[in-house]
Amino acid sequence: MGSDYVHGYEAAEGTRLGDQARTLEELLHSDTAYPPGSRVLEVGCGVGAQTVALARRSPLAEFTAVDIAPASLAAAREATAGFANVRFRQADAGRLPFADRSFDHAFVCFLLEHLPRPAAALAEILRVLRPGGTLTAIEGDHGSVLFHPESPAARDAIRAQVDLQRAAGGDPMIGRRLHPLLHAAGLTEISVSPRLFYVDGARPDLGDRFVRRTFTAMVAGVRERALAAGLVDADRFDAGIADLLRAAAPDGTFSYTFFKAVARRP
Repeated sequence: MGSDYVHGYEAAEGTRLGDQARTLEELLHSDTAYPPGSRVLEVGCGVGAQTVALARRSPLAEFTAVDIAPASLAAAREATAGFANVRFRQADAGRLPFADRSFDHAFVCFLLEHLPRPAAALAEILRVLRPGGTLTAIEGDHGSVLFHPESPAARDAIRAQVDLQRAAGGDPMIGRRLHPLLHAAGLTEISVSPRLFYVDGARPDLGDRFVRRTFTAMVAGVRERALAAGLVDADRFDAGIADLLRAAAPDGTFSYTFFKAVARRP
């Protein structure tokens, strides 16, 4: 079930993911904790950006993190070198190398949005999750982006990234679909909470970390692919990136909604 990761695997993308995870840790993980001794599976760990937060916040839980990309796993091992409660395996989300009911809990973050068949991945994750175990899923929704000053060029740049991700089989607006996806998978006790990230001129540090180094960097990273696909012309795309950066100025604002779901396997 490998996916065409629209953002690529270059070192700059790994840096961006690390910046994003550190910036959003409290927003996304203030209520993420696993009991001592529990076996937790993280699927699609990437460069370990979320793994670090999980391992630090639940130091007595045992984490197994998997990803399909060897380069990402190498970066993840380096990022978590100081943690004794994490091990890694190379694996496809659709073919997990574990026996049925191997884990007490499962965690996915920014994974389902990149998969052509997220329902199939969920079914495979539930196979290795014990009855009564929980699944935590966190996804974004590019349809939730709001910024000031408003800019049609910035909207076009974002739309180019959205179109590329959809062409690769993903859904960059999957956050709004988490509840129906988990319900269709057979999970129960589903609880979805929107996590709104908002920044204005009162927090220029957050404007730099998220607007500039996370979100705008993500959109800017697809420039060549977007131009090659004819989704937008160069001047329009570049103007859009400049206008997104403008949202991090002292008189700008920016907001984005993430969705966090927790559900139980019956």
